[in-house]
Amino acid sequence: MSRRVAAGRQPHDDRTTEVFRALVEPRRRAILRLVGDSELAAGEIADAFDITRPAISQHLTVLKDVGLLIERREGTRRLYRASPERIAELRAVLDELWGDALGKARRLVEGELESDLEEAM
Repeated sequence: MSRRVAAGRQPHDDRTTEVFRALVEPRRRAILRLVGDSELAAGEIADAFDITRPAISQHLTVLKDVGLLIERREGTRRLYRASPERIAELRAVLDELWGDALGKARRLVEGELESDLEEAM
């Protein structure tokens, strides 16, 4: 199935682009792994890293702004967990990208095999 895309645009929205930009930073990916299965307080997240708490706070803000983290307040504490909906959206985008790439690779290999067979005959 072929999709037409406006010049210079990808079939994914600008928000998805922002998610990918946020995930370029390895610490943000590590934070998502930490809160993937459980909710953690900001201090607990910060304790897992050798950087300042304000730096962790900035990373949390970036992840929250792109929708990958959900923040909940409990008294004076801020608790964070991964957003299952946004993670699922990201996974769908990645599955689509991988599916397209694997399909192209398959066609390339099959095309090379066919040309090798034609040459052998």
